[in-house]
Amino acid sequence: MAKTIVVVEDLIFLSRIQQTAKLVNAEVETARLDELPARLSGAPVRAIILDLNHRSGCAVQALRTLKSDPSTENIPVIGFVSHVQGDVVRAAREAGCDTVMARSAFVQKLSELLQQYK
Repeated sequence: MAKTIVVVEDLIFLSRIQQTAKLVNAEVETARLDELPARLSGAPVRAIILDLNHRSGCAVQALRTLKSDPSTENIPVIGFVSHVQGDVVRAAREAGCDTVMARSAFVQKLSELLQQYK
């Protein structure tokens, strides 16, 4: 079964994603931002869920790298931001993020998104 890679540091929020995945029978696997390239070289990946407010401040750069690599450029990336941050949203879209949404909208659509990419 193809999986969705989740790059989220907030453990409570990560737990919510994992619980929702179980409810909709979607396979998710967590990854640290720095190990994302290695995780993409294994089993098929359906999508990546990326916290654009990653504490490292490198989420958009990691996204840019991912989307510039021919072997990973077509993997859909769903990015979310904690608050409406126009600069982060704009940078993520320019870097190739397929879907960018506020964290609240992401939570509301989480079940639907996981079903879409399972």
